[in-house]
Amino acid sequence: MADASPLRIVFAGTPDFAASSLEALVNQDYNVVAVYTQPDRPAGRGKKLHKSPVKDVAEQHDIPVYQPVNFKDEADQQVLESLDADLMIVAAYGIILPKVVLDTPKKGCINIHASLLPRWRGAAPIQRAIQAGDTETGITIMQMDVGLDTGNMLWKKKTPIKPDDNGGSLHDRLARLGAEAMLEALEQLTSDHPSSQLTNEKQDDQLAIYAHKLSKQDAQINWSLSAESIALTIRAFNPWPVAFSVEADERIRFFEAKVISETHNKTPGTIINKSREGIIIACGENTLSIQKLQLPGSKAMAVADFVNGGKAMLDAGTQLTSAGA
Repeated sequence: MADASPLRIVFAGTPDFAASSLEALVNQDYNVVAVYTQPDRPAGRGKKLHKSPVKDVAEQHDIPVYQPVNFKDEADQQVLESLDADLMIVAAYGIILPKVVLDTPKKGCINIHASLLPRWRGAAPIQRAIQAGDTETGITIMQMDVGLDTGNMLWKKKTPIKPDDNGGSLHDRLARLGAEAMLEALEQLTSDHPSSQLTNEKQDDQLAIYAHKLSKQDAQINWSLSAESIALTIRAFNPWPVAFSVEADERIRFFEAKVISETHNKTPGTIINKSREGIIIACGENTLSIQKLQLPGSKAMAVADFVNGGKAMLDAGTQLTSAGA
């Protein structure tokens, strides 16, 4: 427990990943004097304004909330200065902080990043780690600077990427791990003990890989790739943006698949077999067995349920459209 730490903390974050850390701070009695989150956004069919998960947590605990469009406005910078913060903790805020903001809190700004830096700097480290076939990832608590995830590394916690992990399951585990790592780092940061274990380690830029932001366009499958590569992408993009392919102008989304190591002489994207056990599709190398999918206007379902439904789609011999075709 923080025992009503005198440290004045400002928290900045937006999605569920960040909300987990804010909740942990509050539960440990840290003195969170304000929360910054992105402006409410229209969402859903009615395009009603929705507040972020971080704003929701802040309001539950009566913490003042600020929602600047960005931090370029001098008035917003002055509001932050007036909060007299010792530290700003940032997690998936989604707004680039200018140097004047980074320099405002007495101890600067620290970031909760969902990768083992310097690998996977950028917007989508969780999904890109799975997509690349990494077997390990984790959380890095980093002292922020003006670069994109380039600051010195203070604290790390690791977790394996399991064979059955997808983007959703790994996100949820890293959200919990991020909160744990943040609390551990804060304990070191607020301790007067000379044997602090915070590393303040400079990143090796030569090892950096950029985790590009996800988009729906990214999610269309290129069947000329290996079955293993496609299976990894399907796992990484579940539950969003969800890997898909096209048959007769119909978009079919794929949620689960497994690699079958067998050679073939089919054009990549050709459906070789359709059964309750799986839909077998030719890839650039080996074949892929689709286990769970979603048709337009339907819910996601197991392949066995799809086949039992008798819909005349994804039959043997069908050629799926490949990305870029």
